[in-house]
Amino acid sequence: MRDGDVVVIGGGYAGVRLAKRLDATARVTLVDRKEIFFHRIASLRAGVRPEWTATPFIPYDRLLRHGRVVTGKAVRIDTGERQVVLATGERLPYDVLVIATGADYPEPARFVGTTTEEAVKSFAEHQRNVSAAGHVLVVGGGPSGVELSAEIRLARPDARVTLAHSGPALLHATGSARAGRKAQAWLESHDVEVRLDSFMSPGHDFGTYRDARGNVVEADLSFWATGTTPNTLWLRLAGHGDWLNPSGHVKVDRTLRVEGRLDVFAVGDVNDATELKITPAALAQADLAAWNIRAYLNSAGRHRKEPRLYRPVHRTPLIVPFGAADGLTMLPVPGGETAVLGSRTSVLAKAKTLMTPYMRRQLGYTAT
Repeated sequence: MRDGDVVVIGGGYAGVRLAKRLDATARVTLVDRKEIFFHRIASLRAGVRPEWTATPFIPYDRLLRHGRVVTGKAVRIDTGERQVVLATGERLPYDVLVIATGADYPEPARFVGTTTEEAVKSFAEHQRNVSAAGHVLVVGGGPSGVELSAEIRLARPDARVTLAHSGPALLHATGSARAGRKAQAWLESHDVEVRLDSFMSPGHDFGTYRDARGNVVEADLSFWATGTTPNTLWLRLAGHGDWLNPSGHVKVDRTLRVEGRLDVFAVGDVNDATELKITPAALAQADLAAWNIRAYLNSAGRHRKEPRLYRPVHRTPLIVPFGAADGLTMLPVPGGETAVLGSRTSVLAKAKTLMTPYMRRQLGYTAT
């Protein structure tokens, strides 16, 4: 017997994990505007290598054994009637609502459109542009910018590649100076020009870019790996702007409930529970929220469970691939230090497959 209707808005890493966790104990409906799961971790490689084009797309059809997946766009939450209203006019009743709409990433790490065909066309266009460019500029020296620069260099060994970063060192937001030096050394040894303290903006002429000192860079193609934006504009338009903090993230308490609401949770990149917006944090939040949702739905029973409190993830292993055969892994160790491991660990843990077999198994498919 399954108790309660749970509607999960958003079929990314956190939404998929939570929906699967609750499938056996609640009536789960997962809503996503996309018709297929988008494995974003594989998207940077898919943006430059044609043989990886289809890799980020995994069907939802084997995810839930009892619940259902609805392709649609949520436009309103009727908290009085406890219903989610879709763009089609369909209303989904809920006992518990979960907001897991994630964040919007710059291209090529973005699912364009709503169908697989539309997204595939977008990736194919990026691949053509990369293959034709004489000079590619990547803006942003965080993990995504470093990874993308490496992928472009390996795919186009004959092209000029420049990585411009506004900070004093690559990966500086991670707090590991050693990791930044190692990333810079790898890129420069592969003839990637690294420009530090270089805040870039589009120039006045097409194909030109200007840094804060007025220096002009000409490039045929540019990618901006400069951060993400939470997918919450729809909540503001739906009249729930009071649920959001100034940066647009959903405000949650330590049980991952939306502040002031017992029956609405928010998990993953969309909430303000942690500044560390990485997949392991999203999965941990999904697991904790699933426990708390079960506790809430069964709160009237004899075996009532107390909710668990989320402890923000400040230090977790972070892997930055340099293509499929190299990379670095930042591993927190006791005492507040960070160990930086080399290619063997990084390749086995992420770089070679980009965690694709793991995510395929999560969605009910074989690893290959």
